[in-house]
Amino acid sequence: MIKELRQQFNSNFTKEKYAAYIKEIESLHPGSLDFRVAETPIFIPKDFTKKMLDACEDIIDVIVDEKFITVTERGIPANVKVPHQNNHSHFIAFDFGICQNDNGQLEPQLIEMQGFPTLFAFQAFHSEITAAYADLPSNFSAYLNGYDKTSYLKLFKEIIVGDLNSENVILLEIFPEQQKTRIDFYCTEEVLGIKTVCLTKLIAEGTALFYDNNGVKTPIKRIYNRLIFDDLQKQEGLGEIIDLTKNYDVEWVPHPNWFYRISKFTLPFIKNAYVPQTYFLNELKQMPGDLENYVLKPLFSFAGMGVVIDVTQKDIDEVKDPENWILQRKVKYADVIETPDILAKAEIRLFYFWKDGWTRPKAVHNLARLSKGKMIGTRYNKDKEWVGGTVAFFEAP
Repeated sequence: MIKELRQQFNSNFTKEKYAAYIKEIESLHPGSLDFRVAETPIFIPKDFTKKMLDACEDIIDVIVDEKFITVTERGIPANVKVPHQNNHSHFIAFDFGICQNDNGQLEPQLIEMQGFPTLFAFQAFHSEITAAYADLPSNFSAYLNGYDKTSYLKLFKEIIVGDLNSENVILLEIFPEQQKTRIDFYCTEEVLGIKTVCLTKLIAEGTALFYDNNGVKTPIKRIYNRLIFDDLQKQEGLGEIIDLTKNYDVEWVPHPNWFYRISKFTLPFIKNAYVPQTYFLNELKQMPGDLENYVLKPLFSFAGMGVVIDVTQKDIDEVKDPENWILQRKVKYADVIETPDILAKAEIRLFYFWKDGWTRPKAVHNLARLSKGKMIGTRYNKDKEWVGGTVAFFEAP
């Protein structure tokens, strides 16, 4: 996005440098990098960063409003509602596409948000390695609000472990060793000193939860939740597992209910120039005359599953549960990142952390993704280069 830096990076790029870069990332936890890392980071000018951050503040105004809990209650499916919800999500991620408006200018457009973690630990190492690989200028950083790797990881640990013993805190997933993002789990263990535990390995005794910690049955006091219930419901052959919607004496970081409250369900409540118009399908009295300019999304899915990009009236008519779908105005991703063949599209995910005692969350870090397919995501970019996960570096304000 910054022409001089893009030209400098591209002219200095070699496949040998990229191979060495990937080797260094893989060496963090050998055998665990299971997604494609792009050849290049993204360089973001300060005015574009400000637009994203300003949009996030407007969204956060909605989230901290006293009515938010009430209006999002319907967003949590009854069969996955977990007791003991706290008063805020410790983590929020905002996904912005780099888009082109009607005047041909670049602007951010919010694609999704989630009250849920992402690759927080891995990205601290990934961005450090990428900064060296890209010969990053000193007035650029992957961090926001003055954070750096040390202060960011310190805050991360304060939120998840806090004043507890690390052995009483776990990262919870289902079959973590099979997850494509498992490198982040191992980086999290390294940073926080906690163990990753599969849901199938939890031990319940009354309202208490335990795990096997190297042969010692150890009580769990806090769960760093990486378990997506939508994903869990698609798993087969799990056998008998613990029902986490029961009343267990455990704290959640973040609480699972926030995954649903701060999500696609929140979008219709947001009014901002950088948030596409979004409607609950069941609340639309009349369909837009230009349906081809909208995207149809199920509320309760993840990773782009079930999304209808080229919407027709037939698609609308076939929806059996319109209360569980949104219609969102389509955005035009800009072909913005110069690569050796065709231009790539880009999406930036801003990390917001919300420590107990804060009135609002703060922007701290990011990840980014490059795509040459119709959508952002691995299955739309098979056999392509200069696509995949990366990091955005922001120009100093």
